[in-house]
Amino acid sequence: MRKHGKKFTAARAQVAPDRTYSIEDAVPLAQKVKFAKFDETVELTLRLGVDPKHADQMVRGTVVLPHGLGKSKRVLAIAGGEKQKEAQEAGADVVGGEELVDKIQAGFMDFEAVVATPDMMRAVGKLGKVLGPRGLMPNPKTGTVTLDIAKAVKEIKAGKVEFRVDKTGIIHAPVGKMSFTSDSLVANAHALVDSIVKAKPSAAKGKYLRSVTVSSTMGPGVRIDTTHVETLLKH
Repeated sequence: MRKHGKKFTAARAQVAPDRTYSIEDAVPLAQKVKFAKFDETVELTLRLGVDPKHADQMVRGTVVLPHGLGKSKRVLAIAGGEKQKEAQEAGADVVGGEELVDKIQAGFMDFEAVVATPDMMRAVGKLGKVLGPRGLMPNPKTGTVTLDIAKAVKEIKAGKVEFRVDKTGIIHAPVGKMSFTSDSLVANAHALVDSIVKAKPSAAKGKYLRSVTVSSTMGPGVRIDTTHVETLLKH
């Protein structure tokens, strides 16, 4: 059985194990029990009532968090002609055409997000085995394959988060940094949960939000009252 350190044990002791909290109470509590010395990422973990083995129960999407993530991602844009200029002006860090595909195949990975125009997907498709496992493959469903490449770059720079349910029915997604104000983290958390609720597949039956937990990189999880969340989202 895994043993936790004294700091984690002391932090966890401040979180009632048999209680759930509203997002407004859970976020400040997660910040209060912080013990790590670095600026941790704050993450939401949602267990959903879906079976991802069935394509019609897959949950995925994107959301632009109102207060960003506290760190601007390095964006690589694969486009041609004028679209390269648009991507560059929008703030893309690495811009190019098909030559970037060769560069990535040769081992270049100095980026955290990839956007592409539709005409480049024939070439970009070769990168499936490289970018796919890292969650970086451009996809029309997440807005990373688009003619409006400037908008795609700006949204990622502004704090766009992509979420996707894993094979166990769980979504993990960041909502900011511990150094954020509680209000900013609460607003980001609401935006993420709202987007995931709106992405509920019609084929999903029964309770959709089975559990929601907020935690920092090193800290204990604080369970959120899903009934409270769902009630808020209905209004």
